[in-house]
Amino acid sequence: MRSFVILLLMGFAAAGFAAGDDLVLKPALKEIVLTGYTRSDTTVTVSPEVSGKVLRVNYDVGETVGEAPFFEIDPTFIDFQIESVRQSIEKIEAARKKNRSRTTYLKKEFERFDRLHKGERATEVRRDAALEEYTQAKLEAGTLAAEKQGLMITLEELLERKRRHRIHAPEGWVVVARKAQPGEIIAPNVPLARVADFRNLAIPLSVSGEELAAIQAMDPVFGARMDGTPVKARIAWINPEFNEETRKLSIELTLVDYGGEHRGGLRFSLPLQVAAEGLWVPRRAVISRYDNPRVRLKSTGETVNVMVLGESDDHLIIAPGTDDRLTVGTELALP
Repeated sequence: MRSFVILLLMGFAAAGFAAGDDLVLKPALKEIVLTGYTRSDTTVTVSPEVSGKVLRVNYDVGETVGEAPFFEIDPTFIDFQIESVRQSIEKIEAARKKNRSRTTYLKKEFERFDRLHKGERATEVRRDAALEEYTQAKLEAGTLAAEKQGLMITLEELLERKRRHRIHAPEGWVVVARKAQPGEIIAPNVPLARVADFRNLAIPLSVSGEELAAIQAMDPVFGARMDGTPVKARIAWINPEFNEETRKLSIELTLVDYGGEHRGGLRFSLPLQVAAEGLWVPRRAVISRYDNPRVRLKSTGETVNVMVLGESDDHLIIAPGTDDRLTVGTELALP
């Protein structure tokens, strides 16, 4: 979202100066107001990973996403594949039961011929034949187990693909765009909708180096205004890349503990004090401000002409360098 910065000259003040302080020249500050507009903290595009026909759409623009999936895609063909694999697993399991029974029988047969062979009542050839049949049965058991494991992996893959026929979006986010309709045939990776997280509001701003320094000099959580209402904000991130066209840096602020309306486009205002060219002087220290403005030096009593650049109710800003005796820290006297 594009942000706008409105510079509004509100007045000039010296750091730490109050009405009762000594009449001392201080660096001038000007007050500006940075203005931007809220947007969602994060926006996500909802896209499918599988193709198919959209059976159901559970949310429309402006609605908050709940536990139900956003889109449901027809799972008919994947269901057929899952059923086919399950039937194959049942066949393998039946073959394994048959193999276990046969292996148990062949083991007993081998042990019997082995005993007979040791008692010289059976030939070695008959004993070796029984051993070979028993060994082949055990090898077949391993083959059947491997086949079942492969089918189980295929089944898990198909079940995972079926789960992806139910397309979810982050719960609690708001739908800001929806493109697919029930009955539409969709393809993988094609955007179906966009959802945004308006639970946390962000304000993008474009600031100068001086303005950024003024924001960073404030407390980590600082005061601002939202459509005239006081709010709290903090810096979310600062993009170090410099925009050569605008000569500014992009930053983003995040509202803290905000209890108002959560949507985009709310007007956000942040007053700042930044350094201004010139010197600050109390209005009461200036003589003949309109005709021939000048100030009186406390050290010598001399008067020095000044050039007024701006003013407010209680103070003025004068141009620097009009006289070498007028520098930061110079004490003045009342007229």
